[in-house]
Amino acid sequence: MDVNKVILLGRLTKDPIAKAMPSGQEISLLSLATNYQWRDQKTKERQERVEFHSAIAWGNIAKVANKYLAKGAQVYLEGRLKTRDWKDKAGIKHYKTEVVISEMNMLGGSKKQGNKQQEDLSPESITIEEVPIEE
Repeated sequence: MDVNKVILLGRLTKDPIAKAMPSGQEISLLSLATNYQWRDQKTKERQERVEFHSAIAWGNIAKVANKYLAKGAQVYLEGRLKTRDWKDKAGIKHYKTEVVISEMNMLGGSKKQGNKQQEDLSPESITIEEVPIEE
């Protein structure tokens, strides 16, 4: 049996990016930062490293992420790793590994109801673009 499962707990490094597939299905692109801490064996000083993760949510999870999450929000994500590839306009092939989210829990720092007007959350206000995203 094979297993492809990722669990992350971290903070969003930017607001979610709302997109839609040609089928109309809503997606949300997330950028998450996690940190790893350890003590250096020689100096005994505390060290820290930050890792950045790309994640994508589909359907209802995407709708919730796009509506309620904002930069700095702490989120718990479960999902699987998926690597996609595409060619840019110059014909150069690019690869990107992302976490495809299957479960998400918002832990703090989400958008407050007063920060966004209801019309800002309507489907008509979401920019419609296709993936792949060239960053």
